[in-house]
Amino acid sequence: MNIAIVGASGAVGQELLRTLEQRNFPVDSLALFGSSRSAGRKYQFRGRDNTVKELKDNDDFKGIDIAFTSAGAGTSRRFADTITRHGTIMIDNSSAFRMDSDVPLVVPEVNGDDALDAPRNIIGNPNCTTIQMVVALKPINDISPIRRVHVATYQAASGAGASAMEELRQQYTDIVNGREPVVKKFVTQLAGNVIPHIDVFTDNDYTKEEMKMYNETRKIMHSDTIRVSATCVRVPVMRAHSEAIWVETEGPVSVEQAREAFSRAEGVVLMDDPANAVYPMPLQLAHHDPVYVGRLRRDISGDNALTFWTVSDQIRKGAALNAVQIAEYIIRKKGQA
Repeated sequence: MNIAIVGASGAVGQELLRTLEQRNFPVDSLALFGSSRSAGRKYQFRGRDNTVKELKDNDDFKGIDIAFTSAGAGTSRRFADTITRHGTIMIDNSSAFRMDSDVPLVVPEVNGDDALDAPRNIIGNPNCTTIQMVVALKPINDISPIRRVHVATYQAASGAGASAMEELRQQYTDIVNGREPVVKKFVTQLAGNVIPHIDVFTDNDYTKEEMKMYNETRKIMHSDTIRVSATCVRVPVMRAHSEAIWVETEGPVSVEQAREAFSRAEGVVLMDDPANAVYPMPLQLAHHDPVYVGRLRRDISGDNALTFWTVSDQIRKGAALNAVQIAEYIIRKKGQA
């Protein structure tokens, strides 16, 4: 496969390089693209240097089979025709096309076959918080359809990019050394704080991040009845998001049924022995691939309801890994056709 990465110098672009190498993805040639600021940088892949080219409106994508794009919604919109005009499949990590009716929004463990029908040659990679949640929802939904979800997210600095991670490091350094922390990436200081505000607020007082979880979940799970109410919070964790999830199903689902379903589910690892302090935590699970589930219990506030806790690495499963898994799914299915 001839592969391109757009936004190669960013946190997700760098994780894409690592993920492709670690998973032995079939790469015959690799092209890296970025802004004029990134052009000229060199990154190694399988022992060879690859130079970042400036992304331009030309024929650089002719002959490219799959392009992973992670350079922001504006860049994706501007260059989508350039990337796809010669038949390249664009797996886009931005929010630019996620809710377009002719662009599939895919989490392979949940709706992989949707990736096989992409009339514009564009496939949406969902928001990180949505990916993590729907991987955990599917095993429950397979037992009894989910009617309602309440979720509180605890999102690491990694969700705002490499510069945000560096800002959190620098804020702690400043605090330790008696200096006033500098705030640039977040609305206020993150170090020693939690911020219940991710992305901009909409007319209904939910943020865009929270509304993504509502809208994307319905599209991915092919449901116009499931309802999601989210509160998204930034926490002073470097990497890996956590989510507290409450689900209400149409029919009863026992804790034992849910536990068995999680233990068998693709992409899920059950870590649920609270008596021995075994449950998912981001400190231990950053840089890992699965969605980890624990604190599973019956929700005592309602009927047909369960609650559980999940942790997953935002840059891996929440971004780069999911994109690579989409490509792997397409290759596998087309090879079987």
